[in-house]
Amino acid sequence: MRIDIITCVPATFSGLIDQSILKRAGEKELAHIHVHDLRDYAINKHNQIDDYAFGGGAGMVLMIEPIDKCIAKLKSERDYNEVIYMSPDGETLSQGISNELSLHENIILLCGHYKGVDERVREHLITREISIGDYVLTGGELAAAVVADSVIRLLPGVMNDETSALTDSFQDDLIAPPVYTRPAEYKDWKVPEVLTSGHQAKIEAWRFDQQVERTKAKRPDLLKNSGSED
Repeated sequence: MRIDIITCVPATFSGLIDQSILKRAGEKELAHIHVHDLRDYAINKHNQIDDYAFGGGAGMVLMIEPIDKCIAKLKSERDYNEVIYMSPDGETLSQGISNELSLHENIILLCGHYKGVDERVREHLITREISIGDYVLTGGELAAAVVADSVIRLLPGVMNDETSALTDSFQDDLIAPPVYTRPAEYKDWKVPEVLTSGHQAKIEAWRFDQQVERTKAKRPDLLKNSGSED
């Protein structure tokens, strides 16, 4: 997989893509993230990439020309499955969307900034808009990093134990069960006996029951999709 991120503040990604899972994916040649500075496609000697909005109003808007030039350059080199704009009013990122995107080969993530992008970018250049929540950030960079991480960790071979991703919260519309490690008792706080019993069938049944109960308590909205309302 290749993920190209278009941003006007590329330094945001310094360190993020060279750590943990993302670094491992690159070392294994399973996924690569390429960050592109929008100012490299600026329209004049002043490196202009933003301008005032027609009609007035506070804040600056990212111009269409630099974005179009950058996307066109990338598309001239390979085919892309999606050109995604990170927008607070896009569809909310979910595990299902991450699963879907993990099946793609090439993705562009466009990071908005200031008051967003010229609407013609959204109308003509992108294929999808994704949000990470109902709130506004300074720019789309952190959201793009979230999307990249959530997708790349799902690729076969990235994680040492591939079943780990399959048992994450939300994969089956249920929250993950509680987990414990050694020691089995600490300050009179004990690990549930079933987990040390060695009886795998009982352990799995306990975990599922915990998933349902925790989801009822924390995210009851998910149960309508899981079929575990009862």
